[in-house]
Amino acid sequence: MHTAEQYHAFMLASPRDQAVRDRFQQMALELLPDGADLLDFGAGTGIDAKAYAASGHPTFVYEPSAEMRTCLAHYCRDEIAGERVVAVASPLACRAHAVTANFAVLNHFADHAALFQELSCVVRRGGFVLASMLNPYYLGDARYGWWRANATNLLRKGHYAIPSESHIHRFAPHVVARAAAPYFRLERLVPRGLGLAVQLYMFLLFRRI
Repeated sequence: MHTAEQYHAFMLASPRDQAVRDRFQQMALELLPDGADLLDFGAGTGIDAKAYAASGHPTFVYEPSAEMRTCLAHYCRDEIAGERVVAVASPLACRAHAVTANFAVLNHFADHAALFQELSCVVRRGGFVLASMLNPYYLGDARYGWWRANATNLLRKGHYAIPSESHIHRFAPHVVARAAAPYFRLERLVPRGLGLAVQLYMFLLFRRI
């Protein structure tokens, strides 16, 4: 188990993870109107929040881990002092144009229906939720026994869980889309088709109805 500081250092130093983060941030920033605010849900150590604030977007941050929050408070101390990054104790403590959830935050939920209902109270109509989730179809995981053991569950149910300390769940996109209704519709999935076989993460864009 990594400490928050170790996780932070690793994420900043990992070229593969930085490439994923860059693509996610670029997609979020292209979708956001100038100066629009957002909630970074499961903000971790504040790497994304710092980038959003630097691009002129007031950013609320919600992070349930006390250790991560401490690291975030140090990393984003200037942005927090300038109120460009604002920590909230609950997602419901803010209203924003968008919610972003990067690096598998939503994979920690067994069922997303209640979460999307809550986020519908955060995101203004016309806004969006952008989530980066672990891709259950990624063939790079086929070398692991847990992937092969759950192939049938994925095909039949569109969902499976991996026994671990982190309680990670993996979902087919249509399962998450069903949970998001009637408050959000799935507007975009990246990648699509055969691209799902070679990418560890998939980006799901949900539009607030």
